[in-house]
Amino acid sequence: MTDATTTDLYEVTMARSYVREGMTAPATFSLFVRDLPPGRGFLVAAGLDSALDHLSGFHVGPEDVHAFASALRRPPPDLMPLLGLEFTGRVRAVPGGRVVLAGEPLLEVTASLPQAQLVETYVLNVLSHQTAIASKAARCVLAADGRPVVDFSLRRAHGPQAGFQAARLGALTGFAGTSNVAAATALGVPAVGTMAHSYVEAFPSEDRAFRAFARSHSGPVTLLVDTYDTEAGVRVAARVLRDLDRGPGCAVRLDSGDLGDLAARARTILDRAGLRDVRIVASGGLDEYAVDDLVRSGAPIDTYAVGTRVGVSADAPYLDSAYKMVEYDGRPVMKLSSAKVTAPGPKQVFRRPGYADVIALAGERPPDGGTALLETVMENGRRVVGRPTLEECRARCAADLASLPAAARRIRAPVAPRATASERLRALTARVRHDIEDRLVSRQPVPM
Repeated sequence: MTDATTTDLYEVTMARSYVREGMTAPATFSLFVRDLPPGRGFLVAAGLDSALDHLSGFHVGPEDVHAFASALRRPPPDLMPLLGLEFTGRVRAVPGGRVVLAGEPLLEVTASLPQAQLVETYVLNVLSHQTAIASKAARCVLAADGRPVVDFSLRRAHGPQAGFQAARLGALTGFAGTSNVAAATALGVPAVGTMAHSYVEAFPSEDRAFRAFARSHSGPVTLLVDTYDTEAGVRVAARVLRDLDRGPGCAVRLDSGDLGDLAARARTILDRAGLRDVRIVASGGLDEYAVDDLVRSGAPIDTYAVGTRVGVSADAPYLDSAYKMVEYDGRPVMKLSSAKVTAPGPKQVFRRPGYADVIALAGERPPDGGTALLETVMENGRRVVGRPTLEECRARCAADLASLPAAARRIRAPVAPRATASERLRALTARVRHDIEDRLVSRQPVPM
């Protein structure tokens, strides 16, 4: 089987029906986030490369047909019309690393209806997951206010692949390194790490553990000092580093307790030992909220290691994302369900200074000072732009974060900018709504 079977069953059911009914005209689907999670002032678009990789390699083979048939409890010949189906459509999308707002399309797919429908689940999954994690990571970078942030999330991420993505998205949003060796190697980012408490416990004393660890590393070392008594551990680390003349570039790591208070005590001990160049690394259940508190309190922490809470986006583990059809065979369509109304027609988003964004119809001219966010990235099922480097995505993210209004950048009680609809989009929405409501009324039974 291929990744074509990584889809919800109803996508297969619909695609099969479309083919049987001859409904293979072009359809446009728009992927967007309806509302930002609580406590978010923005999102960082991510996952596009994963989506394009899936689309460019999408192909329904014989084994996929048999899997579909088995899932539907139907004979394989019933699903044979899907055999050989490939994605040959067009994709317009917001480049990875750009900041987006609620309601703004991150991606639009235009393809034969069965194709566009069948790829929904996979595309929605990768964009939703990676955008959620990237947005959380970006907030950590903002909270750290220029201090390095590193990724320690692998051990509790929702699977190794999710851990890899967390490391990559952290790097995209400005992290300084990751503990994930595979990700560091693949992405060309620094691998970072210290030691576990088990290492210290394996030796008769902290002194012997620290000296053995330093002997096995020719360069700077980071010593974990809170296995037993934190202040005593810092004093032992200071003595070892001074005895071995290993101060500059080295660090002590605090992983538990009142990190602000312990960091202040550690800083005093290190400074009195003449080790002003020895840094303090903090870890242990940190996310942007804890980092913000520590930074605001003036805690003398040099590097923040964030893990579980960021790798799973603990406070906002999902996005209210949707992949909705907005046009079929040249006919604009929309959904009228309560609280889930969609706007018809393919879109473009124009960014204006101050994030006074305008969601418009594709093909509209940009308003004064507006620049288009969605770019054509795939035609005829093949990429038409090169794969962006991590550095390019990182630069886009940094620039967009720097230009965000201060209220949206706040860690607590942020105020998210709201995009507005263009006049043409509002007019089309009103017309399509009117047409649908007219059809619904005309189908009602005549009162007797």
